Amino acid sequence: MRIKTLIVNALIAALYFVVTAFVAPFGFLNIQFRLSELFNHLIVFNKKYFFGIVFGVFISNLIFSPTKADLIFGVFHTAISLGITLLFARFIKQKIILMFINTVVFSFNMFIIAYMLKVFAGLKDGFMFLWLTLGVSEFATMALAIIIIYFINKRLNLERLV
Repeated sequence: MRIKTLIVNALIAALYFVVTAFVAPFGFLNIQFRLSELFNHLIVFNKKYFFGIVFGVFISNLIFSPTKADLIFGVFHTAISLGITLLFARFIKQKIILMFINTVVFSFNMFIIAYMLKVFAGLKDGFMFLWLTLGVSEFATMALAIIIIYFINKRLNLERLV
């Protein structure tokens, strides 16, 4: 791994952590408005962002999550969702469409987090209700993030930054 790639991924992980810190009091419940999820869209621009995103999730969950099961389930959710998006990226080259697909993939896969909250955090809500509220909040956050990342890309050229 090139030193530039390593540094950029460390910065992504650090930024993910800092942005998560701002929403930590309400970013780990059954409705998660975690603005740091916007970093998940970086995978659309370059697969080299994978480790920075995943490490950012790991560190954030290690420090802020009320249940340490989130270290496994949250990281797994992110890694599997990023992997699925990378599979779609082989066939779809339009970045906006791919970010929308990424949003749907992350939102659908919130069943992983719903399961974790139901089993390990002891939330009394039903599994389907948790999945719905988590999915809707993830979709809203990542849909908003499409706009943010789109304009950031215009300034920074995210494909070549790594």
